[in-house]
Amino acid sequence: MPFSAQLAPLMSRPERKTQGRLLVLFIVGAALFLAALNGGFFWPVPMIFAGAGASVLLVGILSLWVSHGQGRADHKAMEIFAGFIEKDAAPSFITDDEGEVLARNSAAAVRFSGTREQTFAAELRSVFANPDAVIYRLQCRARLEGNAREDVVTRRGHVRLAVHVLEDARFLWRFEDVQERSSGGKGSEALPMLTVGRGGAVLFMNDAARVLVGQRVKSMDRLFADLPLENGSIVAISTAEGNRSVVVSELGKSSVRKEIFLTPISPETKVSGADFDTLPVPMLKLDAEGCILGINGLARELLGPGAQPGTQISEVMHGLARQTSDWLRENAREDAGSKSEFLRLSRNDRETYVQATLSRAQEDGKTVFAAVLSDATELKTLEAKFVQSQKMQAIGQLAGGVAHDFNNLLTAISGHCDLLLLRHDQGDPDYGDLVQIHQNANRAAALVSQLLAFSRKQTLRPETLDLRDTLSDLTHLLNRLVGERVTLTLSHDPVLKPIRADKRQLEQVLMNLVVNARDAMPEGGEIRVDTEVVTLDKPVERNRAVLPAGEYVTVKVSDEGIGIEPGVLQKVFEPFYTTKRTGEGTGLGLSTVYGIIKQTGGYIFVDSVPGQGTEFILYFPVSEAEEPVADITSESTPATVHKNGDGVVLLVEDEAPVRAFASRALRLRGYTVLEAESAEDALNMLQDKDLAVDVFVTDVVMPGLDGPTWVRQALEDRPDVRVVFVSGYAQGAFSETGPQVPNSVFLPKPFSLNQLTETVFQQLH
Repeated sequence: MPFSAQLAPLMSRPERKTQGRLLVLFIVGAALFLAALNGGFFWPVPMIFAGAGASVLLVGILSLWVSHGQGRADHKAMEIFAGFIEKDAAPSFITDDEGEVLARNSAAAVRFSGTREQTFAAELRSVFANPDAVIYRLQCRARLEGNAREDVVTRRGHVRLAVHVLEDARFLWRFEDVQERSSGGKGSEALPMLTVGRGGAVLFMNDAARVLVGQRVKSMDRLFADLPLENGSIVAISTAEGNRSVVVSELGKSSVRKEIFLTPISPETKVSGADFDTLPVPMLKLDAEGCILGINGLARELLGPGAQPGTQISEVMHGLARQTSDWLRENAREDAGSKSEFLRLSRNDRETYVQATLSRAQEDGKTVFAAVLSDATELKTLEAKFVQSQKMQAIGQLAGGVAHDFNNLLTAISGHCDLLLLRHDQGDPDYGDLVQIHQNANRAAALVSQLLAFSRKQTLRPETLDLRDTLSDLTHLLNRLVGERVTLTLSHDPVLKPIRADKRQLEQVLMNLVVNARDAMPEGGEIRVDTEVVTLDKPVERNRAVLPAGEYVTVKVSDEGIGIEPGVLQKVFEPFYTTKRTGEGTGLGLSTVYGIIKQTGGYIFVDSVPGQGTEFILYFPVSEAEEPVADITSESTPATVHKNGDGVVLLVEDEAPVRAFASRALRLRGYTVLEAESAEDALNMLQDKDLAVDVFVTDVVMPGLDGPTWVRQALEDRPDVRVVFVSGYAQGAFSETGPQVPNSVFLPKPFSLNQLTETVFQQLH
């Protein structure tokens, strides 16, 4: 039966249904109109129904006319569609949603002449081992996208099955035999090609691949000795004539199958000509000295315009671990195997890395190299991120440990200095020397605070701040820092909102940024500090960071200096990285700034144009205004306040100098002090039930039991004892290791005599 005859009843069913509905509409309208004219209703009802009947009648007439015209157009389109499918050389079927065959064209009748099955899956059993899976997969995709197509490799060759969705839950299927498949582009038909499926099964080999291998192989392990393959690498394959070296090129992103092209490389092969230029992998031809003799199209695109025949390879790319000349010399040896090397391209527009594999060959009696390149930028970027994170973690741990030891030393130095100052008045000749010792100890403490900020392990003392007030207090110091040749300009948003931050740390951030801006303008210029309130309606992604939606206060510090090169810009926050000369910078400034900003909950970004200037922009989340809470450990505690108390203090500290200072300081204020150099000694002392203790003053990190652990054990029998934890580490270093200790406060080292005694007094009262 012709395809159009099979298709006609399928396509006419909806049309007849629609025309029947329109005919009913016509009859109802006519009846209403005639009834109204015959006076079958009382006034004014007859006129109402007459109008309604006339309207329905008119709609019915117009609809029948439009439907008749549309039906003729649809019928004509159906005839064209049926004629096209009928004359198609590819077998075509129309099925319903259940897979029942409703129509088939002549090509389908010829291709599947031995079958007249009722279902499409049954028709395809002669082609596919499991046709139901293929049909179901394509049908699901077609429902979503309107159409779908899949190439399938069978024992009899390649076939392509396509499906299109029709109206009324029907599907048009098209079956096509594909004699030769290739996606390699111009010249790729001459290259050996394999189609590999899951599990390493070789689904298809083109003629060139069969000639190269000498036989049909069914699995990858029969062909390659080393698996898995690496794109762009040179590997050995097993052939009927022995092992051959080939360049492997993988194409295709499908997880089901991929195409592998094999480019033979041998001493007899001349790497030149049109075939070389159209290879599907970037390749270079080098002489023994590293001069580029030839470069194909993909290599020119990867390396950039600087790579031309006659150019030395060292001018195009640089070795990461050794010189390119050493790499070439090693590969020139007779016993050298094919080894890959990672190199960095000398391109100025972007940072690019390549993985290069050399293969030695002979051409006209001279040794040449075929270099196969693959873009390794993403790989090296991920590696660099991993190495950087490991380095930051290691340096952070080192900084935290160093800070802990330094804080113990500084506590002993500044503490004993406080004890000496108690015995000397301002008229004493030694008073000035003691003050100098005390001030330099505080400077050292600030340096340790930078290390902790860099490692993000310092204890912040956040408070609600108005940046206008903070910058106003800092303006005098900043003007002294920038000097006479640099102008400092401040500009504030008139409706600036408060933020939550540590004032001292924020001042340190601003001073660091302003000093860097000053150093970037040796001839002078203007530094601008602008504050503004911005609202982000949706999250913003920038430099691998995502700013959540919300309100922020931004601080921009911009200069007119020499700027930062693009290759350096991404390294400015790395620790110990500096562009200044030796002795002028430590490389900790911006890394410290980054640590403080991140710990505060903010974000920092940098933009720079070489020769025009640099701009740092800080984002701080807006905070609700609240009254600042007085900190009992603040340096602002008046030195004249001396509160004597009474009570028993158990002092547990493993550092003898710190213990000696703290014990003397507390005794001077009238407290009875019991000393222990370890947690175990303290617990043994507390076994005496008659011993009354009012306050525990204990270090956090000690050999054996740490502070929180022994305190929790002691509080089981003495729940009313107050606790003061002291440590050179940050409070966060131990607060997350267990439940919060009740009735406890934290006093960071280094602390002064007044801070220690005031904290103990507050705990007792």
